[in-house]
Amino acid sequence: RAHSSDHSYEHADEHEPEHGHAHGLTIQGINTRMGVAVALNLIFVVLEGSFGFLSNSVALIADAGHNLSDVLGLVCAWTAMFLGRRRPGAKFTYGLGRSSVLAALANAVLLLLACGFIAWEAAGRLASPPPVAGVTVMGVAATGIVLNGLSAWLLHAGSHDDLNRRSAFIHMLGDAAVSAGVLVSGAVILMTGWSRLDPIVSLLIVAVILVSTWGLLRVSLHLSLDGVPASVNSSAVMSFLAGQRGVTDVHDLHIWALSTTSVALTAHLVVPDRGAEDALLHSLTPNLKRRFHIHHATLQIERDRC
Repeated sequence: RAHSSDHSYEHADEHEPEHGHAHGLTIQGINTRMGVAVALNLIFVVLEGSFGFLSNSVALIADAGHNLSDVLGLVCAWTAMFLGRRRPGAKFTYGLGRSSVLAALANAVLLLLACGFIAWEAAGRLASPPPVAGVTVMGVAATGIVLNGLSAWLLHAGSHDDLNRRSAFIHMLGDAAVSAGVLVSGAVILMTGWSRLDPIVSLLIVAVILVSTWGLLRVSLHLSLDGVPASVNSSAVMSFLAGQRGVTDVHDLHIWALSTTSVALTAHLVVPDRGAEDALLHSLTPNLKRRFHIHHATLQIERDRC
């Protein structure tokens, strides 16, 4: 075996701007928006749940339960954002960025539990639906459209590149759509007196939630198991590394998510020419970040394949 030398060219702080700014938003701006969204939805949960019981509307009660799970999800996402900004230490050498992945996973589980509760309650009322106060249902649902729409708008900035914030945004947008459905059902019940529509709409709400939750559950579970993030093509990364000047082989390539916004990579590169090492390492890390959005790259150079 030829002599091998190990080099790590790590840009430990390059991911921090990802947490600090999101399309012009500062950390304080994101915190403020999350806080306002949590407060608005908590107020609406109390309002919707109370009027749901007063009006005998399982659709309102179901949506209140769904919104409560979303409040818990928002709190999880908010907490994960705070933990993700903590500096790496002796116990958590990568920091606590992975908490954002766990928050997205917890959010999905909470939504599934809410679906079970809603479906159980709606199924029980299908056989003998109680009379529903259509006007009350319509008024509360209209309020939900406004508050959930405002919350979705607050969370939209920077959500495209962050699974954690995107999950919160999708839920708020979905809540606004669900409230619109409840509003329509309230109008139909008011005009026709067909109270059975209320639990039917509740089951439709469950279907909508399940569709939106499945993708979140699948992605968050994938990332929690150190799967390659969907934003990174591992074959393209392998081809890119293997095509570098002086590289004759690439092996032990690993790509995983440090958080919902930061990706890490480790790889062994066989470079027989010692003179090519410094230039290679100097260019590879920034190029991996620019081309593949990989923020932490640790590369080991070997003279031949071990």
